[in-house]
Amino acid sequence: MARLLIVHHTVSPATQELLEAVLDGARDDEIEGVEVRTEAALSATASDLFGADALILGTPANIGYMSGALKVFFDTVYYPAQETTRGLPYGLYVHGDNDTAGAVRSVESIAKGIGWERHRPPVTVTGRLDAGAREACWELGAVTALAALERA
Repeated sequence: MARLLIVHHTVSPATQELLEAVLDGARDDEIEGVEVRTEAALSATASDLFGADALILGTPANIGYMSGALKVFFDTVYYPAQETTRGLPYGLYVHGDNDTAGAVRSVESIAKGIGWERHRPPVTVTGRLDAGAREACWELGAVTALAALERA
């Protein structure tokens, strides 16, 4: 069975809604053979990552950067993951009040250093969520679950 890991920092109603939309897409009834697992960024470990065939990262944009919790995840897994997860397909969603560019840039820079491959452009949402944001996150979940199937 393929495994999709979702590592997230969900501290607001908006990031919770985005996570739920990602999960709805990843767990769609038409996608079979994928185990979807979520881990809060502060509790996710390298062992969680080693079992994944694809990864989705979720974070708020905090002061022009990813959340501190997601940075802790990267600090924990960076060196152990460099060799064992090279080529891992990943997706990203980010919510910010005004801007998400710094958060996206920081995540993509670290993911590139680890050797992961961005599977889709990041879903970025500023301000209030709308149906388009939820749809984009649903699609991110579904497409990344299919990427896990392809890699497994």
